[in-house]
Amino acid sequence: MADVVVLGAGLGGIPMALEMKDQARPGDRITVIGEGPSFQFVPSNPWVAVGWRAPDDVRVPLAPVFAKRGIDFRPAGAERVLPGENAVLLRDGTRLPYDVLIICTGPDLAFDEVAGMGPEGHTSSVCTLDHALATRKAWDAFCADPGPIVVGAVQGASCFGPAYEFALIMDTDLRRRKIRDRVPMTFVSAEPYIGHLGLGGVGDTKGLLESLFRDRHIRWIVNARSDRFEADTAFVTEMDESGQEKRRHELPYKLAMMLPAFRGVAALKGEDGKYVAGLTNPRGFVLVDAHQRNPTFRNVFAIGVCIAIPPVEQTPVPTGVPKTGFMIESMVTATAHNVRALLDGKEPDAKPSLNAICLADFGDKGVAFVAMPQIPPRNVNWASEGKWVHVAKVAFEKYFLHKVRRGVSEPIYEKYVMKLLGIGKVK
Repeated sequence: MADVVVLGAGLGGIPMALEMKDQARPGDRITVIGEGPSFQFVPSNPWVAVGWRAPDDVRVPLAPVFAKRGIDFRPAGAERVLPGENAVLLRDGTRLPYDVLIICTGPDLAFDEVAGMGPEGHTSSVCTLDHALATRKAWDAFCADPGPIVVGAVQGASCFGPAYEFALIMDTDLRRRKIRDRVPMTFVSAEPYIGHLGLGGVGDTKGLLESLFRDRHIRWIVNARSDRFEADTAFVTEMDESGQEKRRHELPYKLAMMLPAFRGVAALKGEDGKYVAGLTNPRGFVLVDAHQRNPTFRNVFAIGVCIAIPPVEQTPVPTGVPKTGFMIESMVTATAHNVRALLDGKEPDAKPSLNAICLADFGDKGVAFVAMPQIPPRNVNWASEGKWVHVAKVAFEKYFLHKVRRGVSEPIYEKYVMKLLGIGKVK
């Protein structure tokens, strides 16, 4: 009998726990440590922020889900991971021992790295449900008295899709309200070009997204370093291709939504306030080998946004690599098999495919892209846009939440999304 602890109950942690339960031996105990009692479907946050979804539409209480599957659930959150002691210290003071730990925490949001940024500063966010609800209040006030908008992602960001989604969802909502003509909008991004996405572009994402921005009168500044945000002004330095200063911009706004850079969560730090040596890189992302296993602490695995992946390419302004849903799904499957192998006294041998599939919704249409593998050169390098993407994203949201409520482990991307896109299995 072994104790397997899954740290995190989000887009990676829930599938990880359910699939690990399917893979576990009789008598093995699966415990999930969550941040609060509920799961929130993060990809829906841009819709929440403009009032197209209510909180209960995208939130699932987890205790009954895990109880149904015989999984122990601890919603207190983690205070500190103690990999040298094979334990996790919870915020309620409980010390939870483990035989195997699977880290699925997602990131810490580094708003503090740019002065004046974030919900505690002068910009809005769609990174969490609470942030999206606060943005909803700001959005309602903005629509009553509209003006300029600044939206995008700062230096070091690795998740660009929600910035594009929110820019174009705002555009759609403003047009429906018939006030779009009163709202100048500027997209500001650390990417070297529109549609780079931290992936070096996928298919013609550059052409598709530039065309959409031109059609919807959205200006853009790329190779942008966000210097600071004041109450009504964004201070941005545009860099050239060699990373030297090209132009400074002062952008007035009545509403700003900028995605932050990510780093490892505080629970991965020791008592000295530094990330645990051997567990993470200096930025706090968990180090893993090809089997999702930490090379120092051999009974620790990690999946999702919290793991360390090097950038696809060096860019004039730093950008990170996104970890998309299909990639995370593949990590979950490989990790579940590898943990079972470890429990059976064998060496892990399963590897995730690390492909990228994304459905980006823009309110009335959207862009889908497929990168197999994520890092070029690729076997599949494809992008397309249309109203069907919006319909597909809505259907995906409904099915994923339905799957969570039922407590079912199922590879959604491989069984449904790839079929929808007409793509066969690519290793």
